[in-house]
Amino acid sequence: MKAVAIIGLGYVGLPLACLCAEKGIDVYGVDTDKTRADLINKGISPIDDPELKASVKRAKGKIRVVSPEDAIKNSEAVIVCVPTPVDENHLPDLAALNSACETIAKSLRNNALVVIESTIFPGTVEEICLPVLKKSNAKLYLAHCPERIDPGNKKFTIRNIPRVVAGIDRESTKKAAEFYRKIIEADILELSSVKAAEATKIMENTFRDVNIAFVNEMAKGFDKAGIDITEVIKGASTKPFSFMPHYPGVGVGGHCIAVDPYYLISKARQMGFNHDFLILARKINESMPDYTVSLLENELKKLNKSLKGAKVGVLGLAYKANVDDVRESPSFEVIHTLKEKGAEVFIFDPHVKNGSNVKDIDELLKKSDCIILATAHNEFKNMDLNKLRENGIKVVIDGRNCMDKEKIKSLGILYHGIGRY
Repeated sequence: MKAVAIIGLGYVGLPLACLCAEKGIDVYGVDTDKTRADLINKGISPIDDPELKASVKRAKGKIRVVSPEDAIKNSEAVIVCVPTPVDENHLPDLAALNSACETIAKSLRNNALVVIESTIFPGTVEEICLPVLKKSNAKLYLAHCPERIDPGNKKFTIRNIPRVVAGIDRESTKKAAEFYRKIIEADILELSSVKAAEATKIMENTFRDVNIAFVNEMAKGFDKAGIDITEVIKGASTKPFSFMPHYPGVGVGGHCIAVDPYYLISKARQMGFNHDFLILARKINESMPDYTVSLLENELKKLNKSLKGAKVGVLGLAYKANVDDVRESPSFEVIHTLKEKGAEVFIFDPHVKNGSNVKDIDELLKKSDCIILATAHNEFKNMDLNKLRENGIKVVIDGRNCMDKEKIKSLGILYHGIGRY
């Protein structure tokens, strides 16, 4: 493989582009965001991640973001890494994927390999992508290799996470597997059907969603019973088999866990099946931002105060710690609910500066009466808790159960976590 085109240079496509460049493959990138494209061509990562910043810098000149036509016609393989979100009704939105396939069909060279990495429901490659790509009249190999990216994870990265792959026929599967074995330093499992590969990613993340919903519901119940769920999880984790720890929180975010179950739910409905269990899990996890705000309301009542008119600082916009990814972040629902209930909200995220309305954590603490920690950034976990008392903070709601509750309580500040009091 001498040259590859990567359509979509976001959290999935950009690390893949860097890895391909590192392995000596000519990379042609395509992205609809001109600012993003210009930064990458200059060797600057548009994503706030230390490892990725270094990789993009090293790949300067080796990744060329060009027009779709130039990228596709000059490449032996085309990898599609465009977003596949859900709309306001939680239905799959495949507009970007459809557009990418239409674009590829216009310039696809003969015998090229096309791989869809975007998360999709079973049947998408054969029923939606293939008919569009066939418009090219070129012979092509078509496969699906669901992306596996965990932003901020230093142990498991794009280079060492095992992958699964399957194509519309045996030749396509082999071609795709051969490509990924050249760049990935981990096992590449060939599945028997492309539908099985499509279902794999959905199942992985739905598993997480269901288990997080379980522990979130346990947290709510244990809170009523006066049991600290973090202690229970620690105890249950001593069992060397069967139990796998998951942790409660202010909500589930990211482009995978909060989205993928809806792809499975939607496709199943088309086939006449209803995923009651998955629907319930989504309902529970989507209730957590409101539940977190209700915890603050309850603590304020102890001080004979109301949420209306309260000055609330929200720590964190990103959906997970130490990244700038805000996709599906529960922080936005927390902020929306606070404002609806009449609170004055101050927001700070050191990784998402354009979403913050104060310059730093010191300004947030100075302006706030109480805080909700929504993202477990190191900057928040390691902050000097004495500043809470110095700034007159009355209540701390720890939406990630990551703060030193005993220290906070010793300062005379009311504390409540998610299933932790």
